[in-house]
Amino acid sequence: CFEPSVFAENFGGADYAGSLFDQVRGTMLATVFVFLGVEGASVYSRHAKRREDVGRATVLGFLSVFAVFASVTIVSYGILPMGEIAELRQPSMAGVLEAAVGTWGKVFVSAGLIVSVLGAYLAWTLMAAEVLFVAAKDDDMPRFLGRSSANDVPVPALLMTTALSQVVLVVTAFSDDAFNFALDLTSALSLIPFLLAAAFAVKIALRPREHGVAGASTRRELVVAAVATLYTAFLLYAAGLTFVLVSLILYAPATLLFVKARREQGRRLFSPREAVVCAVSVAGAVLGVVALAAGWIEL
Repeated sequence: CFEPSVFAENFGGADYAGSLFDQVRGTMLATVFVFLGVEGASVYSRHAKRREDVGRATVLGFLSVFAVFASVTIVSYGILPMGEIAELRQPSMAGVLEAAVGTWGKVFVSAGLIVSVLGAYLAWTLMAAEVLFVAAKDDDMPRFLGRSSANDVPVPALLMTTALSQVVLVVTAFSDDAFNFALDLTSALSLIPFLLAAAFAVKIALRPREHGVAGASTRRELVVAAVATLYTAFLLYAAGLTFVLVSLILYAPATLLFVKARREQGRRLFSPREAVVCAVSVAGAVLGVVALAAGWIEL
C-alpha cells in the first residue's frame, strides 16, 4: 500500500528543509519499497508450467503496481495540497479519501490496509521460505531446509523465516519511527542481493560460455546488466551507512548456514571471492554492533 505522505515528505513537505539529494534519496527508497515483491514470480518459478509465464507475470506485476503507484499519487495531489498530505498520519491515503468523500472513505482505506498488511505478511513469509527452500535444493543451504511436506510445503524453511520475521518486528518496536525504519531497512536488505545479482549478470554477459549459457551475449544484455548494477549501487549508497550496517548485522549470521551446507557436501568452505564477501559482511556486522552500542548510529 503506497503512502502519498512518504512522497510528499520527500518533495516539499511543509517543514521539510532537506537538500535535493535527500529528497531524491527518500523518494527512490520509497519507490524500491513499493516495488518489492515484483520478483515474486521468479521466486516461485519452479511451479510454472512454462518459463515464458514467469517473465510475463513479472512484467504484468510491475505494470500493475506502477499503475496503482501513479494513480494513488495523482489522485492524492488532486484532492489536497502537498504540504497537507505530508502532515497526514499513516495511512495517509485514509486522510486523502476522507477529505474527498467523508468519514466512510477513511474507514474503507483503514479496513483495506488491514487486509493488505495481512496479505503482504503472508506473501512475504511464503516467499522468504521459498528462497531458502530453493537455495537448499541448489546445495547453497543445509539439507534440512530442502525438506517439504506431502503438499509441497517447505516446513523447516517456513518455520525459520517466520521466527526471523518475528525478530525483525520486535526490533522495529525500538525505533522512533517504525514505518520509515521498516521502509528503509527492507529496501537496504533487498538492495544488497539485488546489487550482487546485477553484478553477476554483467559477469555472465561478458563470459556466457563459462557459466553454461548457450550462445554469445548481446550488447543489449550487457548494457541492461551494467545499468542495473550502477543504479542498484547508487540506491545502496542512497540508503545510507546506517541501514547498510544494520543489514550486514542481519546477513552475517546467515553465513553459518552456508558453512553448514558446504560441510554437509564435503566441499571447500569458501572460494577466494566468497571469502572476501564473507569478510566484508562480518566486518560490517561488527562495525554495526559497535556503532549501535556507542551511539554513533540510531535506529
